[in-house]
Amino acid sequence: MSRVGNNPITIPEGVVVDIQSDQITVKGKLGELSQPYDTVTFFQENAVLKVSRPSESKPDKAKHGLYRALVNNMVEGVSKGFTKELELVGVGYRASNQGQKLDLALGFSHNIVFEIPSEVKLETVSEKGKNPIVKLTSHDKQLLGAVVGKIRSFRKPEPYKGKGVKFVGEQIRRKAGKSA
Repeated sequence: MSRVGNNPITIPEGVVVDIQSDQITVKGKLGELSQPYDTVTFFQENAVLKVSRPSESKPDKAKHGLYRALVNNMVEGVSKGFTKELELVGVGYRASNQGQKLDLALGFSHNIVFEIPSEVKLETVSEKGKNPIVKLTSHDKQLLGAVVGKIRSFRKPEPYKGKGVKFVGEQIRRKAGKSA
């Protein structure tokens, strides 16, 4: 039984949900998102959206929880938005941006220039004595996760010194070095 799929989605004030036969569209103050779906049915009562499945088969149960979670993220994204913060840990690691271009100095011979999609807002914070921070904000959780994953893949945190691109507040599993 899908516990996630049975939870109702509360629709906040100012968010409009449009349900077609194979696509659901959510509009809010921060933007508009749409998601195609199959096998499940959505129905709206006042400010509550519910998802139901046609049968108790395993694929239907899986899609029941999946589409409920995706639509809930869409509703939360267009009303509040999502923010991810990355921290650059390492000597000489720097981050700066010119518009939607992120310029990263991560210890390679050349800087990495990464073009951020227009749906994601980019901000870099560099204070003296602290690690540079890259703040990414978007209404689309899937796109934001893909962009953050790509930036993190340029230099993943390593377990010996902890250098690399990590999330703010993330604990890196550390290993002991060579024993003498």
